[in-house]
Amino acid sequence: MTAVLDRPAVVPPLRRARARWGWGLGAAAVVVWSLAGAGLFSGPVVNAAGPAQFGRFASAALSPARDGEFLRVLASSVGVTVAYAALGAALAVALGALGAVAVARTTWGRRRAGWTLARGALAVPRGLHEAVWGLLLVNLLGLDPWVGVLAIGIPYGAVTAKVFADLLDEVPRGAYSALLASGAGRVPAALYGLLPPASGGLLSYSFYRLECAVRSAVVLGLIGAGGLGYQLSLSFSSLRWPQVWSCVYALALLCLVAEVAGRAVRRRLASPRSSGGRLRRDRVLSAAVAVTLAGVVWSAWYLALSPATLVSDRTGEQLRYVLSNAWPPDTDGPLLRAVAGAAVDTVQMSVIAIAVATVGAVLLAGVAAHPPRGAPAARRLGGTAVRLALLLLRAVPPPVWALVLLFVLRPGILPGALALGIYTLGVLGRLAAEATEELDPRPRAALTALGAGPVGGWLYGVLPRATGPVLAFALYRWEVAIRDTVLVGLLGAGGLGALLATQVARFDWGAVTTVLAALVVLTAAVDLVSARARAALR
Repeated sequence: MTAVLDRPAVVPPLRRARARWGWGLGAAAVVVWSLAGAGLFSGPVVNAAGPAQFGRFASAALSPARDGEFLRVLASSVGVTVAYAALGAALAVALGALGAVAVARTTWGRRRAGWTLARGALAVPRGLHEAVWGLLLVNLLGLDPWVGVLAIGIPYGAVTAKVFADLLDEVPRGAYSALLASGAGRVPAALYGLLPPASGGLLSYSFYRLECAVRSAVVLGLIGAGGLGYQLSLSFSSLRWPQVWSCVYALALLCLVAEVAGRAVRRRLASPRSSGGRLRRDRVLSAAVAVTLAGVVWSAWYLALSPATLVSDRTGEQLRYVLSNAWPPDTDGPLLRAVAGAAVDTVQMSVIAIAVATVGAVLLAGVAAHPPRGAPAARRLGGTAVRLALLLLRAVPPPVWALVLLFVLRPGILPGALALGIYTLGVLGRLAAEATEELDPRPRAALTALGAGPVGGWLYGVLPRATGPVLAFALYRWEVAIRDTVLVGLLGAGGLGALLATQVARFDWGAVTTVLAALVVLTAAVDLVSARARAALR
C-alpha cells in the first residue's frame, strides 16, 4: 500500500495545450504583420477633413428621406432585391438537389476517386464570391436580370450541393439498400431512398439559403445589378445622406424579416408536431413552402426573365470569345508578381477583419445573449439594443461600411479590412451570443451566490467556456471573409478583387483566369489552415 502511495503521479503530456499556445502565438504574430502591412505603424491613417463629412452623414440618421416619390422608388428597389433573392435561392436549391446526388459518398460507394473528383469540381464555383460571378456574367449577358439570378444560384448551388450531400450521407440506409437489392441504380436509389428521410434537414437549409440570398442580392445591386443595393449606391455617390439612411433602414428591416421568418421555419422543422404518437402535417410549414413557391413564380414575372437570353446567338458568341481568350492563363512575370502582392493584401485584410470581429464579439456576447427570466429591465433593454445594433452591422454590406470609413481614413486596405470587420462583427456577435446562451448557467449562478458581481460572474463563469466556440466560429468566418475581401476589392479597396476588376475592365481574359485561379487556391489554403486550427481547439 505504501509503495503504491509513494509512486509518483504520471502527468500526461500537454500536447494539445502546447499546440493551442503555438496557434495562439502564431495568430498574434499574423495580426501584427497584417496591421503593419495595412500601414498602421508607418504613418498617419486618418483623413483630417473626414470627421466633418462623417458628422453630416451620421446626423442624417435621425431624418431619413420620407417623401412619397423616393419611397415609391425604394419599394420598387426592395421588390427587385426580393425577386433576385427568391429566384437565386430557388436555383441554388435545384442545383444543390441535383448535385448532392452526384457528390454524395453513398452514390459513389467505394469508388473514392470518382467521389473525390466530383467534390473537387465544386471547389471553383464555391471559391468565387457571388460578386465575382456577377462581374463575369455581365460580360456574357449584359445588363439582364439573369445576371443577378445566376450570380446567386451558381455559387450557392455548389455550397448547397455539398451540404445536401452530407445530409444524405447521414440518413438511415434501409430504403436505399432495399432499392439497390431490387435492381435500382445508385442514382434512382438515392433519389427515392435517401431524399425523403432527409427532407426535413434539406428544407431547413433551403430556408437558410434564402436568408443569405437576400444579402447577396443587395451586394449584387452595389455592382450594378439593380435593386436596393443599386439605389443605395446611387444615393451614396450623390451624397444624399437622408436617402442613404432610408435605404439602410429598409435593408435592415428586410434582413430582419428574412432572419426571423427563416429561424421560425427552422425551429418548427427541428421540433415536428405529433398527435397520438404520430407525426401530423404542420400547416404553418406547408403555408411557408406554398408562399415561397408563389414568391418564386412572382419573381420570375416581376423580373421578366426570358430563357431565350441564355441561348441567344449573342450569348453563345460572347461565351466562345471569353473561353477562347481565357485559356491558357497569363503567366507573365509582372502579372504573377502583382497577383502575389494582391494575395498578401487579401490575407492581411481578412486577418484584420477577423481580429476586429472576434474582439468585438467577445466583448458584446454577454450583453447580446438573451437574459434569464427575472433579469432587470435595464439588462433586457441593453440586450435588445445590442442585438438590433448587430443586426444593423450585418445588414449593411461591407462596401457601404468601406465608403463610410473613407470619410475618416486614408485610402488603402485598412478601410476595407475594418469594413469587413464591422460586417463580420454583426454575424459573429450573433453566433457568440447564441453560444453563450447554450452554456450551462450553474457555474455563473454559483459565483453569484458566493458574492460575485455581474462582471465577475461573466469573466470567470462564462468567458472561459465560451472562448472555444467563439474562436471556432471566428475561424469559420475567416474562410468567409477571405471571399468577402474580393467584394470590397472590386470597389477599390485593394487585394485580388481590385486586380480582378482591373483585368476585367481591360478584357484581358487570360489574366482574369490567372487571378481567379489564385483566388481559388488562396481560398482552399485558408480553408485548410482554418480546419487545422479548429482541430487544435477541440
